[in-house]
Amino acid sequence: MAERRVNIGWAEGLHARPASIFVRAATAAGVPITIAKAGGNPVNAASMLAVLGLGAQGGDEVVLASEAEDAEVALDRLAKLVAEGLEELPETV
Repeated sequence: MAERRVNIGWAEGLHARPASIFVRAATAAGVPITIAKAGGNPVNAASMLAVLGLGAQGGDEVVLASEAEDAEVALDRLAKLVAEGLEELPETV
C-alpha cells in the first residue's frame, strides 16, 4: 500500500470549497484513494460527504493511501494539492 502523510495547506481545512477541489481531484486520479486524519479511520477520498465528515482543519495531518499498483503519481499530485492548498490539481509533481 502506498501512502503520503501531509499537512493541510488550506487555512479553512477540508471544508466546502477546498473539500470540493480535493474530491474532484481524487475522483480524476483514476485509482481508488482513501484519506484519513492521522490515527483515524480512512474514508473514500472521492466522497464529498466522507471528506467533510473528517472535520479536518488547516494544519492537520492527513494520510492519503491507495492499494492500486499505479497510485504513486496520483498520490504525489494529491499530496501537493493538499499541502500547498492549491486551487486545482497540479499537472506534474
